[in-house]
Amino acid sequence: VIGVTSAPAVNNKLYVQGSCAASMNTLVDGATVIPDFGTNNNFTLTLAGNRAIANPTNPTIGQSGTIYLVQDSTGSRTLTWGNTWRFQGNTAPTLSTSANSVDMLVYSVRTTANISAQLITNIG
Repeated sequence: VIGVTSAPAVNNKLYVQGSCAASMNTLVDGATVIPDFGTNNNFTLTLAGNRAIANPTNPTIGQSGTIYLVQDSTGSRTLTWGNTWRFQGNTAPTLSTSANSVDMLVYSVRTTANISAQLITNIG
């Protein structure tokens, strides 16, 4: 395992033999949650109330990842989304509502003003 804090850009294809993994960043719960896409691609958030996921900071075109959305022990928490998030049919998805349920949002940054996303509900 090689840890690199700063690396030059790769301008050609990059081939990886074996696995490649990114760490998981825990988002800070609050009324408005702002993911920083400059820090990671993968996030987890435990909802302790109804929340808003704002437009992320530092998105990079072509970036993709996941955000795990976990209901707390109360459940029935809801989310609203910033205007750069794009969902199928232009309709924001509905989260699973059971206590401790887990949903997974998969996203891809098409432009810095357009993040395509799909919610997979109740994954465990």
